[in-house]
Amino acid sequence: MAERIIKLPDVGEGIAEAELVEWHVKVGDIVREDDLIAAVMTDKATVEIPSPVEGEVTWVGAEIGDTVAIGSALVKLEVAGAAKAGEPAEAEAPAEQPQEEPAPVPPATPASAPDAAPRRMPTPKPAPARPAPIAAAPAPRRAAGEKPLASPAVRLKAREAGIDLRQVQGSGPAGRITHEDIDAFLQRGPEAPAAGGLARKTAVTEVKVVGLRRRIAEKMALSKSRIPHITIVEEVDVSALEDLRAALNRKPTAERPKLTLLPFLMRAMVKALGEQPGLNALYDDEAGLVRQHAGIHIGIATQTPSGLVVPVVKHAEARDLWGCAVELSRLAERAREGGASRDELTGSTITITSLGAMGGIATTPVINHPEVAIVGVNKIMVRPVWDGATFVPRKMMNLSCSFDHRVVDGWDAAVFVQRLKELLETPATLFVDM
Repeated sequence: MAERIIKLPDVGEGIAEAELVEWHVKVGDIVREDDLIAAVMTDKATVEIPSPVEGEVTWVGAEIGDTVAIGSALVKLEVAGAAKAGEPAEAEAPAEQPQEEPAPVPPATPASAPDAAPRRMPTPKPAPARPAPIAAAPAPRRAAGEKPLASPAVRLKAREAGIDLRQVQGSGPAGRITHEDIDAFLQRGPEAPAAGGLARKTAVTEVKVVGLRRRIAEKMALSKSRIPHITIVEEVDVSALEDLRAALNRKPTAERPKLTLLPFLMRAMVKALGEQPGLNALYDDEAGLVRQHAGIHIGIATQTPSGLVVPVVKHAEARDLWGCAVELSRLAERAREGGASRDELTGSTITITSLGAMGGIATTPVINHPEVAIVGVNKIMVRPVWDGATFVPRKMMNLSCSFDHRVVDGWDAAVFVQRLKELLETPATLFVDM
């Protein structure tokens, strides 16, 4: 048998390390060639690592959540035959584990002197069998309303500790409560009540933040720590837009699928950003540069089973309403299935975040660093609106937009939001070159 070391391969993208997010094997497992042994995450792409050989796992080199350098030992296998040329037959062993102390060896019986006559040892009598200790039966529970039995000293101790003796089960004769019962009660808390009652829960579950969830946490922390946010909330009357959307959705086709609100918003953003290119930008705060992009690449914050990801609709300025809808649907499906590529998840210049019907009245979106603006969509609600003569029911929606206040002034932010409002309230203008 020989030892084979499997190292973390170069997974591309010019990275030097990756985060271990999943083990498919453990020590003692038998793996075959091409069986998956682990999964690592780089940025927002997960890469699965297969085994190049068959063997038994004898050592794993990291725990879930650890950052592993490219080329470092990941797994050690015991394989049949000798190690291949150019591959180490032995590798540095893992850190020593504390060894158990050997059990003390009983001293040897001293040998008799050679000239001494052997002595006949008396045959030991078997020790009388001891009866096994009988566990004390639990004290019977008190009937409802029955006064607890306890000495005055125990009652004083319970009163000073704020304990209701009716909640304490006594272990003494006839269910008498002792000092030890009070101490045990203080340690464990009240006993669970009868079925249907309320009970305290003291369990604490620790969940390690790894993989995509850690990436999200790091990105949010970076955005909030570096970017001074300014958020503007504006209500928009989308009654006309909803009527238009319903009319366009009456006869969907493969080329023209049913439309949600987002493609209309994307087209409105394209028009508004054409007038304010400074918001379609990335701020390099290390270099002190704002890079304005001619191409409008809209990131769409998408909830997946693994967490929040942001697939990107590239060149929205070159797509019509249905082109935006088709690409948006394709990317969202890829993201939810976990198959989105790195290119599909990077390169955004501005982002939309929407929780649909769960969007609440208003939100305070966090900017997707290093972008300088994000548009938040809240749920549509029917509200009474004064038209100058009476209140009429209208479909209203709030837009919540956040901006990087270092490079976007409040006035410019307000102009952008008002332009979005104007375009969404008069949706026919989305189809007119102005």
